[in-house]
Amino acid sequence: MQQILKTIKPSTIEENKFTKIYTNFLSKLNKNLKSLKAIAIIGGSAAKGTWLSDNHDTDIFVLFNLEQYKEKSSKLSDILEPILKKTFKNSSLSRVHGSRDYFQMLIENYSFEVVPILNINESKNAINITDVSPLHAKWVNAKTDLKLKDEIRLLKKFCKANELYGAESHIGGFSGYILEILTIHYQSFENTLQAATKFKTKQVIDAQNFYPKKDALFHLNKSKTISPIIIIDPVDKTRNAAAALNLEKLNQLKKVAKAFLKAKTKEEKLQFFKNKDYSFKSLSKKLKNLIYITLTLKEGKSDVVGYKVVKTIEHLKRSLTNFEIKKSGFKILNNKENQAIIYLTLKRTILPKEMVKSGPPLKLTNSVKAFKKKYKNTFEEKDKIKAKVTTKDRNIKTSLSKILEHKYIQEKIKNIIEIKYN
Repeated sequence: MQQILKTIKPSTIEENKFTKIYTNFLSKLNKNLKSLKAIAIIGGSAAKGTWLSDNHDTDIFVLFNLEQYKEKSSKLSDILEPILKKTFKNSSLSRVHGSRDYFQMLIENYSFEVVPILNINESKNAINITDVSPLHAKWVNAKTDLKLKDEIRLLKKFCKANELYGAESHIGGFSGYILEILTIHYQSFENTLQAATKFKTKQVIDAQNFYPKKDALFHLNKSKTISPIIIIDPVDKTRNAAAALNLEKLNQLKKVAKAFLKAKTKEEKLQFFKNKDYSFKSLSKKLKNLIYITLTLKEGKSDVVGYKVVKTIEHLKRSLTNFEIKKSGFKILNNKENQAIIYLTLKRTILPKEMVKSGPPLKLTNSVKAFKKKYKNTFEEKDKIKAKVTTKDRNIKTSLSKILEHKYIQEKIKNIIEIKYN
């Protein structure tokens, strides 16, 4: 694993540069926060020392005094915004709507997210879920040494490479915090994978042993236990840190964990840490009848933008039913142009001149009458009414072009850059 760590762990030069940039950012901001009696601190994986090389997304938390601002919790974003505009006049500042609005900006190719929160010492004092975030860093740092932080890095890279990383609704995977909890609980990367292969439905992972009688499911609110496994937040025993995890991603983890543990050579193991290639050239080698759409996304919160891409794919699949979609997927490229790709593979690219449309069962007489009224060339087969229908837009290129012009699609994406076929 040392070979992997060399590529994913920030070098001393990279770490020093990153530290200099965010320290400078904090210094400028904190000068202007004095009047509010607030203070900005580094957060996320940077605060925990578990960040990966070339990952320059930086969380900054602005802590507001609890007693002074608890009655103004909903106004913190409004209070912070003019300070940010004053401090970073030459930077593009965007406000992102959330449970409490936060701010994004790009400085020296480093992406900063500035989140206003209340300064709390215990999770029970939180008014908004984001208020708890610095407590996560404190817990992780208290439970890890440098060696264990590297084990966390391995698990994060493994999950990113195998598309298991991210708790956003359109992903439903493992957040960085979940992976930190699991690695600390099982004490290494490989131990975590071993445990993951045996995860059972509704299994509870309780790193702080809040529920020694193993009765967490009894005490937790039912709305917080709908995920396939439950990971008790070590800083808040009432919260399931894995609430956003879906069954598909859990099963995917179990599958790739088993495959990795069975791998015998270093070369085989290294393959599990390589990001998938989503270029047209790479996909067209593996997939037949490929449609490869490059598009520009609308501005917005990543969760919302990702959800719109998912809805776009769902609409394409419904609209192209006759072509029979065999496989589909997408990749948000996270580049400056805010692009994404959608790919689909089809059973056929040209439709026959005439196709059979299946109707209702014959016993539903009223529905059968309505079907016959709509379609002239009907016949009965296997207790169903069916019809032979003349096919329109038989070519996939013609059909897709019309579908992409639909208002529903236009509302979801900014524009289509290019469509490729193989």
